[in-house]
Amino acid sequence: MNRVVCYCDDCQAFLHHLGRAELLDEHGGSDIVQVAPSTLSFDRGLELITAVRLTPEGLYRWYASCCKTPLGNMVSPRLPFVGIVTELFQQAPNALPCDEVFGAPRGRILGKFAIGDPPPGSVKLNVRLLARTIRKVLDWKLRGKAWPHPFFDRASGNPKYPVTVLSTAERDALRSQCGPRPARA
Repeated sequence: MNRVVCYCDDCQAFLHHLGRAELLDEHGGSDIVQVAPSTLSFDRGLELITAVRLTPEGLYRWYASCCKTPLGNMVSPRLPFVGIVTELFQQAPNALPCDEVFGAPRGRILGKFAIGDPPPGSVKLNVRLLARTIRKVLDWKLRGKAWPHPFFDRASGNPKYPVTVLSTAERDALRSQCGPRPARA
């Protein structure tokens, strides 16, 4: 797995769309652990899984429709990784601190969208983090860790669950709740 804090306005917009802004840190960051799709499965509540895309080409952002709990973000089944908000693991009874389970975040990205001053190291390209992520994704792909996939059917490549795409007006309405517009780099 890989762990990163993302400050992009899309991650912020998604959690605002769900009414779950409490999962963002004080700068609007989403602490995310990235895992191979085959390592994630659901044993109940499958009928409650749904997704939203903020734009027609945006990430698939899966969540439980009953409680608006984010379940995972991903580009497509061709890029084998699912990003899960780590704060969710903290809500489990007797949960260990995320740093003990996953290690500290390896980096911070897209700080230009942070609320207030961008956290240190979040604005410039983090080459080490990018290289690590590429290595992980290639490794998962080569080792067949893309399947079984929790959200996509292998035979058709289609989503297993309903997906909606926000209208431009819906997305624009969320922007006012996200970051202060890109902070100056």
